[in-house]
Amino acid sequence: MDVKLLTVVAALTVVIFAPGSQAKPISLVERCYCRSAVNSVPRAYIRELRFIHTPNCPFQVIAKLKSNKEVCVNPEVRWLQQYLKNAINKMKKVKQVN
Repeated sequence: MDVKLLTVVAALTVVIFAPGSQAKPISLVERCYCRSAVNSVPRAYIRELRFIHTPNCPFQVIAKLKSNKEVCVNPEVRWLQQYLKNAINKMKKVKQVN
């Protein structure tokens, strides 16, 4: 068998049987989760809040509602600012006690 043909067959075998990559394409990794945010979400409907900060995107707040729907909340909303301020003050008090 010719060496060139053997090399091509070996390369094709590696390509065909190599496991696929599990990584996401760069375009999906760098994409911001929140493209638009809502200003009014009744706090009674919110089950949990998630905060995401990535280098390429602004601060993002995702609210998981009791209906299991996820919505992006504008981080400038007054009640959310107060919530974050209260959480920070609570963490400061816990650190002072310890």
